[in-house]
Amino acid sequence: MQFRTLDELKELCTESQQTIGELMLQEQCRESGRSRENEFKKMQDYYEIMKEAVERGLHEDTTSRSGLTGGDARRISAYRGSEETCLGGHASQAMIYALAVSEVNASMGRIIATPTAGSCGILPGVLISAQQRFGWSDEHMVSGLFAAGAIGYIIANNSFISGAEGGCQAEVGSAIGMAAGAMVEMRGGSPAMVVHAVGLALKNSLGLICDPVAGLVEIPCIVRNGLGAVTALAAADMALAGVRSVIPSDEVVQVMLEVGSAMPAAHRETALGGLAQTPSGKRVIEELKKGRI
Repeated sequence: MQFRTLDELKELCTESQQTIGELMLQEQCRESGRSRENEFKKMQDYYEIMKEAVERGLHEDTTSRSGLTGGDARRISAYRGSEETCLGGHASQAMIYALAVSEVNASMGRIIATPTAGSCGILPGVLISAQQRFGWSDEHMVSGLFAAGAIGYIIANNSFISGAEGGCQAEVGSAIGMAAGAMVEMRGGSPAMVVHAVGLALKNSLGLICDPVAGLVEIPCIVRNGLGAVTALAAADMALAGVRSVIPSDEVVQVMLEVGSAMPAAHRETALGGLAQTPSGKRVIEELKKGRI
């Protein structure tokens, strides 16, 4: 890739007067040796899988094999249909879709890791709800996914996207940054605004530990996906309004690396700390061992 940092990405797009999504598509073609049509179609297929996961999560049984999770997306959807939500309609929809996809993952359904399976609901939750809201074409959405991919590429190569390496800030945090940046670009924001959105989003998840109860990507992972979608929308609105990340976004990525490296092993996907080791978390583990759940 021609870029290694968010600042380099911003400068390249500004100089060439291209969107981040367009630049990333060109870079992908250059690295893979495949045509633009081929790479675009591949990403479009991924987007279709995301939409299918939303539909499955809303209309099929998503009870996980452990029996611990499933059906929360539908519960909130029903609540949204009967009550005025605290969040409001659009943010609630993004949250519902994010939960739906994450529940499909927990029930062994097909998802797209964005950037990981543990954070798979955030990007589809934000993008698919936005497409329905604004009437955007699938082509526009695919361009947004390429923009998200560029952001994820930079985070992965300068910090972490794995909870086992850097905690949940690396998985859910990265996904929030990717979704926020993509949303800004799809709304017509400048490359600089996109980069600020990433920094604003990542700052709000610094230090988030990875503490899956019983080692399963269910509790608290699914709920964090739903809340992450809301955070991504908030960060996008801040950036579009002109709010800047006072600490440059590349420096925020470096802080995520530092914090993740200093994080105890118990808080990095081992299920040896955090929520996994609460009395209730331990009880879940024992019940699973006995086959009672």
